[in-house]
Amino acid sequence: MYQNKVTLIGFLGSNAEARTNSADFSVTTLSLATKSSYKKDGKYISHTEWHRCVVFGKLSEFAKTLTKGAHIQVEGELRAGSTTARKRTSKAARLGDSGRLDPET
Repeated sequence: MYQNKVTLIGFLGSNAEARTNSADFSVTTLSLATKSSYKKDGKYISHTEWHRCVVFGKLSEFAKTLTKGAHIQVEGELRAGSTTARKRTSKAARLGDSGRLDPET
C-alpha cells in the first residue's frame, strides 16, 4: 500500500496569490510557515520551515481570500517538480482540503 498525504498547520507568510490559467482554471499559491523547536544545551531552539502550497479549482476560490497571518490547516499530497532554467528541484503541497483555524476578522 502507498500513500502520499501531508497535513500542515501554520501561518501564511503573505497574501494568497490567485491567477487563472489559459483554460480559465483558477489556481492559488500559498506561502505557509510551520514551526518546530527542540531543546539543546538547556535552551530552546526554534526552526521555521516554509512550504509552497498550490490550490486548484473550487478550493482555490476559498484560498484566494486568505491573507497574511491567517492560521490555517491544509491537507493534500506532496509533489516534486524541477525547472531546467534554474536547475533546481522544488517541493509543493498540492492541496485537496484547507480551512481557517483563527476566527475571521
